[in-house]
Amino acid sequence: MSATRRQVLARTGAVGAGIAFTGALSELFAGTAAAHGKAGYGPLVPDPKGLLDLPKGFRYRVLSREGDELRSGEGKVPSNHDGMAAFPGKGGGVHLVRNHENRVTGKIGVPTVEGLTYDRAAKGGCTALALDRRGNVLDERVAIAGTAVNCAGGPTPWGTWLTCEETEDKAGTNGYTKDHGFIFEVDPVDPRRTGAVPLTAMGRFQHEAIAVDPRRGVVYETEDAFQKPFGLFYRFLPEKPGGGRGSLRAGGRLQAMRVPGVPDLSSVQETGARFDGIEWVDVPDPLAARTPIRHQDFGPKGITHAQKLEGCYWGGSSVYFVSSFARSAEGSAGDHFGQVWRYDPAGRRLTLVIVFGPSTDIRLPGESPDNICLATGGGLMVCEDGDGAQHVYGLTRRGEVYAMARNRQTIGTPEKPEWGEFAGVTFSPDHDTMYVNCYTPGTTFAVTGPWHK
Repeated sequence: MSATRRQVLARTGAVGAGIAFTGALSELFAGTAAAHGKAGYGPLVPDPKGLLDLPKGFRYRVLSREGDELRSGEGKVPSNHDGMAAFPGKGGGVHLVRNHENRVTGKIGVPTVEGLTYDRAAKGGCTALALDRRGNVLDERVAIAGTAVNCAGGPTPWGTWLTCEETEDKAGTNGYTKDHGFIFEVDPVDPRRTGAVPLTAMGRFQHEAIAVDPRRGVVYETEDAFQKPFGLFYRFLPEKPGGGRGSLRAGGRLQAMRVPGVPDLSSVQETGARFDGIEWVDVPDPLAARTPIRHQDFGPKGITHAQKLEGCYWGGSSVYFVSSFARSAEGSAGDHFGQVWRYDPAGRRLTLVIVFGPSTDIRLPGESPDNICLATGGGLMVCEDGDGAQHVYGLTRRGEVYAMARNRQTIGTPEKPEWGEFAGVTFSPDHDTMYVNCYTPGTTFAVTGPWHK
């Protein structure tokens, strides 16, 4: 990476947020030998059980597998493990909340439970695991059921999980009896405290992820729309900005971001490009009763769209969000293999932290990064979601890349093998354990070892 790009990243605050990118990042998703160098914890050791390859000194425990019986006796562990978060429990224990991105075609749906089910025709939802301080599973139960395509979401500062439906199917579509496309709040300790209540004021669209400003209480939301017009970047201004479990039910205002003069973020190709005076426009119809939000009329100035808006997280004093890729052949204004944007609420400033190819010197292959979390000691852990072998990669603060885990579970045929993607990577509150999901076949792993070396 050039000194200029390092200076740009320093100015945008990415380094201060524990996120540092260098030219080595181009190897992060390539899976080449260069990504297995001296950084990290050493080469991956083949797992004799054929589940998960890890560096020497690390070990895994399977906490839960698709099709096993839930300890609560409510039914079987559902399919399609996706976003996840870890919360502190009593006596050093941990509470995990795990999404299940089930459509109506999902193999094993989330069991319906009285008081925790929104729409009995839907198969998605969340399950919650309670672990003791030694990592043993004490309980595993349904946290919310009857939701659809629960992809990602995010934790709140008050210790709950916001699970997001990545769909906008209405009642009568695919057999659903209620409208979908909402955010739901889930209490990881006692899900009955939150129930199955859609936070309708936060909008009905193809939600991906959220991040909460811990000081202002503003919730930022990404929309993962596949077809043009593409998704929007939103903020929700709650009526009760102080937060707290159930506070988001009081309602608020949903707004979409307008970057003056930029109708499509993919047209911006210069790392470090900065836009001041960002505008926020009230969404005409947050429930999208007649028209999807991204199709609605935002006035003569329009609104700013972007293809594949996915990850969203809070760092320092800013919110970061990711556009996974953009393709002009699919209607985007430009082509790229990924963008990371930073929005500074205090300065109303949007900055392109980094852009990956094709018009830059940083390039990625067709595979796209998915879930990301801060790693022990700084840097990042990144879940790979693409073709071929699937990895969890680490990125140090110095920009060195290393392979942390490789999925060995084959879901294809001998003639055309495929491997399930990783998702939901997160660390325990004491940073001693990494939890990660294999999407298919649904498996939740706990990885321990010499993290602090």
